[in-house]
Amino acid sequence: MTDFSTNDTKKAQFVEIDSERAGQRIDNFLLSLLKGVPKSMIYKILRKGEVRVNKGRIKAQYRLQEGDTVRIPPVRLAPVDEKPQPGKSVLQQIERSIIHEDERLIVLNKPSGIAVHGGSGINYGVIEAMRALRPEMRDLELVHRLDRETSGCLLISKRRSALRELHELLREGGMDMHYMALCKGKWRGNSQDINAPLRKNVMSSGERIVRVSPDGKAALSRFIPKERYKCATLVEVELMTGRTHQIRVHAQYAGHPLAGDSKYGDKEFNQEMKGHGLKRLFLHAFKLRFPWQDGVLEVQAPLDDTLKQVLGRLR
Repeated sequence: MTDFSTNDTKKAQFVEIDSERAGQRIDNFLLSLLKGVPKSMIYKILRKGEVRVNKGRIKAQYRLQEGDTVRIPPVRLAPVDEKPQPGKSVLQQIERSIIHEDERLIVLNKPSGIAVHGGSGINYGVIEAMRALRPEMRDLELVHRLDRETSGCLLISKRRSALRELHELLREGGMDMHYMALCKGKWRGNSQDINAPLRKNVMSSGERIVRVSPDGKAALSRFIPKERYKCATLVEVELMTGRTHQIRVHAQYAGHPLAGDSKYGDKEFNQEMKGHGLKRLFLHAFKLRFPWQDGVLEVQAPLDDTLKQVLGRLR
């Protein structure tokens, strides 16, 4: 496929759509292909009919089909600011965290403290590091997200067809997602479902916070106690839905906030857990299971040594 990420494009270019690009909206296709071109320019050339598909005018909502020929007019690329790149140590850390790879998918055991992508004051994240490690793979994309402080299984698609397939699994509830979390206090009983709708709120400071609210989106989490300690409980959490901060807010709602949670947690409990060596949020995506390539893929990401040491001290 033509590379538009260099200097000004002097001539109209013609790109034939393959099966990986089929189904993508033409505006999103152009945005991903014409690196450095302002979004306003993308919609301007579409509106003026300078972009053609099979020699005909199309709208921004048009979805590409395999075999389509897209005419892209000469465009002037805006200067691209050089952003700091992940350092060698970060790249090595991400490379070591790969726990599964096939021709369509990469699964990482994401380290805590690294965002999944850059933005909002963060120069780079996991996806930028992966693109630096695999520059020949032009379609690497995050399938889902984990909070910066959350560790564990993170999916990265290598092809657009894989991204569409995995997103459909997520939408239809076809992906089993399990986490390990350390909660305040002793959970009673064996298993407890927290069924409480969640609503995002933006504070005046710009901070995003999630609350249980009757007019929020449906959210269901299953908490299963695995090991009880004097002041805390290790729980396995199965997500039935995938809302922002779902486990953290549901744990708080149940009266058992997560250890090390600076946003939804308990300050005294967090301080106590620091005494046991906990320096981060104790939330880890330890298992994913879903249909994949004529079978079932199950991946598990072990707890890192720092979390294991915390549990050892609690015992």
